[in-house]
Amino acid sequence: MAKAKIEFLCNACGANHPKWLGKCPDCGAWDSLEKFVVEAGVAGVSSAPWDPNAVGVGASAARVGVALGSTPIEQVSDVDFSRISSGVAELDRVLGGGFVPGSAILLGGDPGIGKSTLLLQAAAALARSGKHVLYASSEESPQQLKLRATRLAGELGLAPLGGRLHAMCESSVTRIAEAARRLSPALVVVDSIQLVSRPDLTAAPGSITQLRRCCFDLVTLAKTTGAVVLIVGHVTKDGVIAGPKLLEHLVDVVLSFEGDRHTALRIVRGVKNRFGSTHEIGIFEMQAEGLIEVESTTLGTDASGPRRPGCAVAAAVAGTRGLLAEVQALVAPGLLGAAKRRASGIDTNRLAMLVAVLERHAGLRLADQDVFVQTVGGMKLTEPALDLAVSLAISGAFLGRVLAPSTVVIGEVGLTGDVRSVAQLEQRIAEAERRGAGCVIIPSRAQRPAHARDGCEVKCVATVAEALLLLEPRSNASNDMGSITTRQRASREHQSERAS
Repeated sequence: MAKAKIEFLCNACGANHPKWLGKCPDCGAWDSLEKFVVEAGVAGVSSAPWDPNAVGVGASAARVGVALGSTPIEQVSDVDFSRISSGVAELDRVLGGGFVPGSAILLGGDPGIGKSTLLLQAAAALARSGKHVLYASSEESPQQLKLRATRLAGELGLAPLGGRLHAMCESSVTRIAEAARRLSPALVVVDSIQLVSRPDLTAAPGSITQLRRCCFDLVTLAKTTGAVVLIVGHVTKDGVIAGPKLLEHLVDVVLSFEGDRHTALRIVRGVKNRFGSTHEIGIFEMQAEGLIEVESTTLGTDASGPRRPGCAVAAAVAGTRGLLAEVQALVAPGLLGAAKRRASGIDTNRLAMLVAVLERHAGLRLADQDVFVQTVGGMKLTEPALDLAVSLAISGAFLGRVLAPSTVVIGEVGLTGDVRSVAQLEQRIAEAERRGAGCVIIPSRAQRPAHARDGCEVKCVATVAEALLLLEPRSNASNDMGSITTRQRASREHQSERAS
């Protein structure tokens, strides 16, 4: 009997190594190699006879029913890959128009974020449209799934499903595949891959060996049956999908379900998509009746709301969707040489860069000031088009000044203090006008929009220092704000005395 082989797999790039190394030679990641056991009879792809009804017995082309040999691409027969709507418009947007038959999709997200809720809503919508769905859960019993489905169905109840949504509590990938082949569903949901295993492997569920083999089996199931296989994956504390990177390479689509458990906003973001764009996002709001699609493109802000120091509204774009996001900044006295720079929703490194630009090119003394910046609603925005809004929010918080009412800010800030144009400027301006903006600040280098709505003024700025001139004193500032501004002024005067 052949002995089991021990190898070490890099969880960052998926490379195999015969021995443990502190640094992966392929990708350079440190402490990323994990030991796994290659079972006897699994290392070779031709160690077992081929069974056309089996799933994942081996990795050869013949084992998945693909004819050996090559074919000129123009002679390959055409197959109808019409997309199947998931019944959830925001999910269809991220997928590129719906499910592609025969595709394997990996959905990752934090515990309790709403992954099972989203998938059960999509499964119920497909069942109501007349398609059979198999929901295989290794974490919940069928009774628990029914309880959740009843709550999500609300007044409609489970009758419209017509017996087409099938639930099973199973952790064996072989039994899941057998059930899928008997039922021939349009969608197979596996919740979750970390608890699914192959009975012929001695490794524990969730180990690298089990994850690789089970994921390969499920991908093979999708390709051989034409069913859409949707796999749920856990994430690590760093926010990446747990397990080897090979999982993401095997599947066709990787979706990330983001959001804070303490807020209602949820974001579905495409990380990988072989059949569409990865720039689209789906926005949901978690409520008692489940995940509600958010069609409004304002994320916790109102462009025509009251003026407050430290606030600025930015126009962002995610794929084909325009978004208005409010950026809030807080500047508080800190320690010289140990000032804090904290951000939530934007890149911390970019925040540090913008603070340095404001010090060097706008004359703000922020060396002994703690700077905190966040996007309202928990939305993560990393595009450079938010630079000018972040800069004006920080400056307004430091100086106690505000932007004019209903102002939307667009622009990238360079290291030289100049304000640069951004992509899809006209779409951003159109979204700001549609949401009731009275003024839009754009880079002077950008081409002014051909058509502007009446009552919406477009102001152009060339540098960040010029943009700061658009900040206005707040006439109705409270005494607390006045005292803060006084302390800031005193701090600047103290720094000037020390410098002299």
